[in-house]
Amino acid sequence: MTDKELYEITRGVWKIGTDREKAEYAFCVANGTVQEIYSIQEWQPAGTTPYETPAMADANLNGRWDGRWDGRWDGRWEFIGKVAPDTIRDKYLGKSVAHYFNKGNANPINYLNIKTDKNEAK
Repeated sequence: MTDKELYEITRGVWKIGTDREKAEYAFCVANGTVQEIYSIQEWQPAGTTPYETPAMADANLNGRWDGRWDGRWDGRWEFIGKVAPDTIRDKYLGKSVAHYFNKGNANPINYLNIKTDKNEAK
């Protein structure tokens, strides 16, 4: 994938809760290895910003994307971001994170180090 395709496939379109607002970084992971890391600048409802590469169509719409969203992703979110600083990338890029995912887990999202009100009270 090109850098642009990797970014677009990582940034959208996710069915996630309000914890997304606490996330600073999004890791693009393939086969348990970090491929790229993005600094999240803003979350928006899915379909708010255009996608320019066929990767989004192939991955999320099985190649049927006609350039319009038409409410297909209501309740889903996408982020706007940029490649993370080198201090973060140097620490995680190319490293395995497979141990963070339970075998058989179908959810592609995994939050790490995000405190909730329940956790902060402990």
